[in-house]
Amino acid sequence: MPEITVEYSASLGDAFDRRGFALALHPVVVETVDAKMPACQTRFTVAEEFVAGDGSADDAVLHVGIGLLAGRSAEAKARLSEAVLGLAEQHLKPAGRPVHISAEVRDLDASYRKR
Repeated sequence: MPEITVEYSASLGDAFDRRGFALALHPVVVETVDAKMPACQTRFTVAEEFVAGDGSADDAVLHVGIGLLAGRSAEAKARLSEAVLGLAEQHLKPAGRPVHISAEVRDLDASYRKR
């Protein structure tokens, strides 16, 4: 915990600095929701295909999901979501296409375990 997953369009390729994003995100997570740095883990998944609206545009997607142990306020989660959006924009080079950026910070299920 925190469990961070990033799904991004394959079409972004090297336009998204994944490692730089994760290294910038972890301290923000620690500061915003009182997490521990060694517990931060970020996984990246490529979305091979993405369709927005009527599919006529060659859009891309970048979605960040952060799962936290319960107990953080809605305000802290909202602050973290906003910070994630800003960091994502900073780590995207112009891709020549619209990029839909989203973030969700949610509580992990009570069954969550980690070793």
